[in-house]
Order: sequence, then C-alpha cells, then structure tokens
Amino acid sequence: MVNWFGRRRRVVVPRLRSRGEGAANVNRVDLAELTPDVLRFLAQAAYVQLAVFESLTAALSLAPAASSKESIARAAELSLGKHRGIVAELGRLRADAGREMERYAGRIDGFRAATTGADWSERLVGAYVTAGILDDFFRRLATGLSDDEVAARIEAVYAAPSGSELLQAEIMVAIEADDGLASRLAMWGRRLVGDTLLIARSALALPPSGHPDEARLEPVFTELIAAHTRRMDALGLTA
Repeated sequence: MVNWFGRRRRVVVPRLRSRGEGAANVNRVDLAELTPDVLRFLAQAAYVQLAVFESLTAALSLAPAASSKESIARAAELSLGKHRGIVAELGRLRADAGREMERYAGRIDGFRAATTGADWSERLVGAYVTAGILDDFFRRLATGLSDDEVAARIEAVYAAPSGSELLQAEIMVAIEADDGLASRLAMWGRRLVGDTLLIARSALALPPSGHPDEARLEPVFTELIAAHTRRMDALGLTA
C-alpha cells in the first residue's frame, strides 16, 4: 500500500487498478469527508490559483512568438479569474484574503518553485499538469464545505473555462517542432505528479492522528491520476 501520509522520503505514484480490482476489499472514503473549514479551504484554493497565474505570467518571457504570448496570457487571465472568484467568497465572509492566504503562501510557493520547468515547454507542461490535478482536487473537495451556498458558487468557479486547451495547443506545437521533446516532457510530467499530490494532501483536514485510513483514501487519488492520464493522452504523452 502506498503511504501518502507519512514523512516525505520518496513519492510513489499508485498504479491504476483495473475495473473492479479490490472493490470487495476497499470501503472507499469520500474526499468530502476530509474537507477543511470554509476559510482554510478558500484561502488555499485562492492561493493555488494565484500560483498558477504567476507561473504562467513568468512563462510569457520565454514564449517563442507573439501568438504564444497571447495564448498564455489568456490562460493566465482565466486562472486569475478563478482566483478572484474564490477571493470574493472570502470577502463575503468578511475575511482578510491576504492574511488568510499568507498562512499557506510559503508551502505553495515552495511547491511552485519545485514544479517550475527548465525551459518554455517544461513550464507549460508544469502548469498544465499541476493546475489540472489541483483544479480537479479542489472542485471535489468543495463538495464537503459546510456552507452549501459557498459550495455551489465554488463549483461554478471551477466549472468556468480554464486555460487547459490553450496550454495543450501550445505544447503540441512545441512537440511537433522537436522530435525528441515528447519523451522529455512525458518524464517531466511524471515527476510533477508526486509533488502535486503532496500539496493536495496538505490541504486536507486530517483526523487528529494525521493518518486517515489510507486503503480507503487511495482510490480517490487514483481517480485524480486517471484524469491526469487522460490529459496527458490528449498531448500524445505517456503519463
């Protein structure tokens, strides 16, 4: 069994189970059971979107053409729009958004630094992979929020268009122009998954022991990886 919740030594991505495998032995936990309180959820979700925005705007300087700059700028704007939508919820609660996000800034900034690629194509794949997994994660986690109205508005934020297709198009152009790039980006994508799942794990409201029933929780993360695999397949890359 994969140890998602121990001290970070080595990250092992779980394999995807075949349909029905282990179903009789795993009483899965709903991710919503580990949703944190509203303020903690909103602050982390908002800062993650801000981190994606920062990563994309930083990539603009490396864009090979004006058309690429335009596409990445549009993707960044969509992430910023999500950030603003989540921050609006903090405002409705009369919370200081900056102060609430600051509690998680160091951890999320460290994650962003660890997942920043060495060049233009790696940076785009980094944003494509991490934003995709974390959008899926926070959207699912929002179903457990104690305030149903906030949950519904957050669902609408995550249901809005993302920059995924814009990034996908730019990455595919880069792959087509460089025969050796696909294998390097596939490897980079695999490296990103572990760090991204760890930052997702840190957003959970864990039981007092800090160790939920990992056997029950593993299928939830496996579903996140399955969605990630589909996104990589769309690029023609092996997840």
